[in-house]
Amino acid sequence: MAHGLLHKTVLPDADTGPRLDIGVVTSSISRNAGGLFESVRAGAIGLHKLGHAVSVYGIEDVHADEDAPAWAPISVRRFRHSGPAAFGYSRSLGRALDDSRHDLLHLHGLWMFPSVAVSRWRARTARPVVISPRGMLDPWALRNSARRKRIARLVFEDRNLRGAACLHALAQAEADAMRAIGLTNPIAIIPNGIHLPDLTQMPPRPDWMDGRRTLLFLGRIHPKKGLSETLAAWALLEARAPWLFRRWRLAIAGWDDGGHLTGLRQQAEDLGISEDVVFPGPLFGADKAAALRHSDGFILASHSEGLPMSVLEAWAYRLPVFMTDACNLPEGFAAGAAVRIEPEPADIAARLAEHLDGGATGIMAVAGRDLAASRFSWSAIAGEHAALNAWLTGGGPRPDCVRP
Repeated sequence: MAHGLLHKTVLPDADTGPRLDIGVVTSSISRNAGGLFESVRAGAIGLHKLGHAVSVYGIEDVHADEDAPAWAPISVRRFRHSGPAAFGYSRSLGRALDDSRHDLLHLHGLWMFPSVAVSRWRARTARPVVISPRGMLDPWALRNSARRKRIARLVFEDRNLRGAACLHALAQAEADAMRAIGLTNPIAIIPNGIHLPDLTQMPPRPDWMDGRRTLLFLGRIHPKKGLSETLAAWALLEARAPWLFRRWRLAIAGWDDGGHLTGLRQQAEDLGISEDVVFPGPLFGADKAAALRHSDGFILASHSEGLPMSVLEAWAYRLPVFMTDACNLPEGFAAGAAVRIEPEPADIAARLAEHLDGGATGIMAVAGRDLAASRFSWSAIAGEHAALNAWLTGGGPRPDCVRP
């Protein structure tokens, strides 16, 4: 499946395929991207370790300078934008891609100017493009800001998606969502990955934790994460299981996307649970590791996800997980590493009352750690992406992860 004139050389290790020059394009290279900051960065570094040349392109934002070193040793370029930040128009990004000689581009995310720039690069070079929508084509996501996305699809995004040599889904449910809107491209189903932390190390306990056990949410503060429903469930838990409620505290940690944190704080006040909920703010690096290491459970009552890095991290830290089907991790339920919840307060409260202090939580924690190690290691996942890229550039057979 060759596209255009490629300039690749053969590596000594045949398992990695030919050495490729890969461009990774994303709207943000910083923590502003939420879970994409972890997953896109780890995937790119994994390809670099396999011997590929990887260059990363992203739009400048407030944290870009601070977070760029985390991509080392990969070359990262940030470009200023003009006009609305939600679109991220960057003439300089478009020019940089036009001047590049990559064998393949991999676009992460939709609805912004990078889609336009990547589509133009594909039309000019006739070389392959892989697109990872990262959950942005799921039904709930399409209903959110639906009018703006309908316009984007009409103007540029449908053309961009249909022109991709391959789409990348994080799970079967995401692939099904792509098919549901009429996309007929090949789809590669490759999950996110995780680096396993050393659990023999015990960092100091965060000062926002008190003597109670902690049920942690860690991620983007956004309505799709089911946080309003989680707060309502926490208030129901006080009435349903007061003995359990007194032993636990809910922590909602993460960065505020669109000003939703103020409403959540007010909701906690109105429900009378402000003393039983803490909002630690964004957590990164050592602070994030300490929060995960000292928490006792993890919750994600999401309405829509691609494949959440936060759940993989919780499993890696041996935390029992409460999550919805929308997290697209059925392996967690099958392995006994998670409790299924619905993004509805009464159901969340019932599942917490049933399982939060039960003996099964220890078994869940062990199962989650084992699942993270066996199914979601970055080294194996980078190899799957390398095999996909080799196939798309004519250097290998179609890998098993691809659904034609």
